[in-house]
Amino acid sequence: MPLVSTSDLAVHYGADIIFSRVDLDINERARIGIVGPNGGGKTSLLRVLVGQQDASEGRVARNRGIQIGYVPQHPQMEIPGTLREEVLRTFGGVMAVERELEAASRQSNGDSEEAGRRYAALLDRYEALGGYTYQSDVERMVDGLGLRAETLDSPAALASGGERTRAALAKALLGHPDLLVLDEPTNYLDLKGVTWLERYLTHFAPAVVVVSHDRYFLDEMATQIWEIDHGRMNVFPGNFSKYRVIKGERDLRQAKEYEAQQEFIAKEQAFIDRYRAGQRSREAKGRETRLGRLERIDRPDVDRSISMSSAAASRTGQLVLSTHDLKVGYIEGDEATQLLTVPDLKLSRGSRTAVIGDNGTGKTTFIKTVLGDAPALDGSVVLGQSVKVGYYSQGLDALVDEQTVLESFLEIKNMPFEQARFYLARFLFQGDDVFREVGDCSGGEKSRLALARLLITEPNLLILDEPTTHFDIPSREALEQVLLSYPGTILLVSHDRHLVSLLAESLLVMADGKVTVFAGTFEEWSDAQRETEAVAASARLEEREKPARRPQAAKSTGPKHRNPAAPVIDMEQVIVDLEDRLKNIETQLQEATVSQDFKEMTRLGEEHTQTQSELEQRLEEWEA
Repeated sequence: MPLVSTSDLAVHYGADIIFSRVDLDINERARIGIVGPNGGGKTSLLRVLVGQQDASEGRVARNRGIQIGYVPQHPQMEIPGTLREEVLRTFGGVMAVERELEAASRQSNGDSEEAGRRYAALLDRYEALGGYTYQSDVERMVDGLGLRAETLDSPAALASGGERTRAALAKALLGHPDLLVLDEPTNYLDLKGVTWLERYLTHFAPAVVVVSHDRYFLDEMATQIWEIDHGRMNVFPGNFSKYRVIKGERDLRQAKEYEAQQEFIAKEQAFIDRYRAGQRSREAKGRETRLGRLERIDRPDVDRSISMSSAAASRTGQLVLSTHDLKVGYIEGDEATQLLTVPDLKLSRGSRTAVIGDNGTGKTTFIKTVLGDAPALDGSVVLGQSVKVGYYSQGLDALVDEQTVLESFLEIKNMPFEQARFYLARFLFQGDDVFREVGDCSGGEKSRLALARLLITEPNLLILDEPTTHFDIPSREALEQVLLSYPGTILLVSHDRHLVSLLAESLLVMADGKVTVFAGTFEEWSDAQRETEAVAASARLEEREKPARRPQAAKSTGPKHRNPAAPVIDMEQVIVDLEDRLKNIETQLQEATVSQDFKEMTRLGEEHTQTQSELEQRLEEWEA
C-alpha cells in the first residue's frame, strides 16, 4: 500500500492552473526527484502532499499513522532559544524520561523495592527510546550537514537562512520519519554536506521526495523523476540523466508525430475545401466528420529559458592573475585571524579554475582578497595587463530593492530604452516585468538580473561566487553554455558539482587552512579522493584484524565450528576479547547509571551498541 497517493489532484491560483490531473503513488523506499521551472508548482505540490496546503481539486490519501518529515526551502524558526535546542525538540520524549530519571534518583530510597522497580522501568524505557545514543546521533548529524558547535549554540534568531535550513534538515532526519519531503535541501550545503546527504538518503531514509535543481544530486539519489511541465505531471523511471534521455526521445517523437498530423490535417482540409460543393461533396463531408473526431496531438512546448549569445571579452596578456606569498584572513580591531595560506598562483588567459571546499574554509574571503575588497594579511595579488574583472556576488549585494529592473540595468550601461528591453528579454524580463521593483523579484529573477548587469560590461576575467544558486535547471543549462563559449578567463566558486565538472580544468581545494592546486578536472579529483579514502579504510580494517595474542584460557559461549576456509586469524580470541569488552562496558554503564552521569551513559551506550554489533558479525564469520 502506498505511503501517500493522489487522485485527480489540481492546484489553481485564481484563473491560473498551476497543475492538474495528477495521479501519483509514493511507495516505501521511494527515491523521487521533482523537477520543473521556477514557479511551475513544485513547492505547491509538496505542501499539498504533506497537508500544509489544500488542493483545489482531487484527493490526497495518507497511510494512517504515517510520520512525515518536511523541510521547506526557507524554514521558519520563531523560537527564543538556540539552534541546538530546536534540533533537540526531536527527542522530547527521550529528554522527558531523562528528567524523570533524574527526579527518581533524587527521590528514591535505597531500601524501597518499589522505587527500584520504577527506576529500572524508566531505564528500560530510556534505552528503548535511544537515550544512550541520541546525543551522539545529533553530533554526527549536524557534523555531516556542516553545522559547527558555535553555530548550534548561538541564538536561533541570529542564524542565517542557510544555518536554519541545515538545522531543520538535521531535526527532520533525526526524527526517522516514514517519508522525508525536502524542498531544495542542497542549496546551503557544501560539497561535504551534499555528499553526506546523498549517502544518507540513498542508504538509510525509508522514502524520500525531493525538489531539487541539483542535477548531480538527482543522479546520485533518485530512482524516479517527476516532472511538472506546463501544468502537467510526467513520471520517468531512473535518475536525472536517464530522465533527460527518455524526455529527449519522447519530445522528438512527439514533435514528429505532431508535424505528421498537422500535414495530414492540412491535406484533408484542402480536399474538404475543394470538393465541399462538387461531385465529391459526400466524400468531403465524410472526411470533415472524421477530421472533427480526430484526437489532436498537442503542440510540443518550447521551454521558456534564458537565451543569450556568448559574452564578449577583450584580449588580455597571457598572465591574467598571480599571487605571491599570499595569506588570507580577516582583521577585527587590532587582531588578525588567518584562514588560508595560498601557494603562488598563476592564472593564464582562457583558463577555467574552480574553487572548492567546505563552508567556512575561506572561499569567499579569498575571492574578496583577490578583488581587493579585503586586505591580504600578507603577500600580494597582481592582475595582468588589460584585465577587466566582472564579479558575480553570491549575496547579490549590488542590487537595490527600490529600483526597477530596468533602472538597475541602465545603471550599469546607458543605452536606448528599446535596446535595454530587448537585452533584458533574453534574461526572461519580458513586457512589464522590466518595471517591477527589484525587491519584488524572486531569488532566481534577481540572479538573472545580476548576470545581465555583469555580462553587459564585457569583462575578460569572470569571478563567479555560486552563480547557479536560485537558478532552475533550464537557466543553469543556458548559463553553462554561455560560460563554455566565453573567450575570457573564469575563476569560479561553486558547490554545483555538475557545473564544476563541466567547466573547470583545474581546482583550488581549500582545506585545513591551506589552498592546494589540483591540475585536473573535478571527476579526476573525486576519483583521487575515493582512492585515498579506500586506502585509509583498508588500513583501518587491516589494523583491526591483526591476529590477537592467544588466550591463556579460552572462553566460549557455546560450541563453535571453525570454517576451514576462514582467514588465518585467531577468531576465537577476537570473540573472547569482544565478550570481555562487552561485559566491562556493561559494568561501567551500571556505575554511570548509579552516579547519574548522563554524558558517560551516552558514551558507553554508543560503545556498547558498536561492540555488540561487532561481536555478532564475528560470530557469524566464525560459524559460517
